Amino acid sequence: MNSKRNSVRVTILNEDYNIRSDASIEHTRQVAQYVDRAIRQVMVSGTVVETNKAAILAALQIAGELFEARGNADELSRSIRSLSEETRALLATANRSAG
Repeated sequence: MNSKRNSVRVTILNEDYNIRSDASIEHTRQVAQYVDRAIRQVMVSGTVVETNKAAILAALQIAGELFEARGNADELSRSIRSLSEETRALLATANRSAG
């Protein structure tokens, strides 16, 4: 992250917001577009008409995606550690055999 705070104007559900963030302007715009799409998808489903409820349901969906991504990252990290330990053991055995 930058030490400089960036200010960017984004539009979510036809409303403009001025966002100040340490993230890049492009990153902030991409996040805002993602949120806008998520809310619109909830509203298009036809089950929710109120904007605030659609925003909450979209936030729950996005939070669910975040939790799933974190779980996948943790699982990948564990797999990499395990493979690293196996590789070290194989290298140690190979070095003992060669020496």
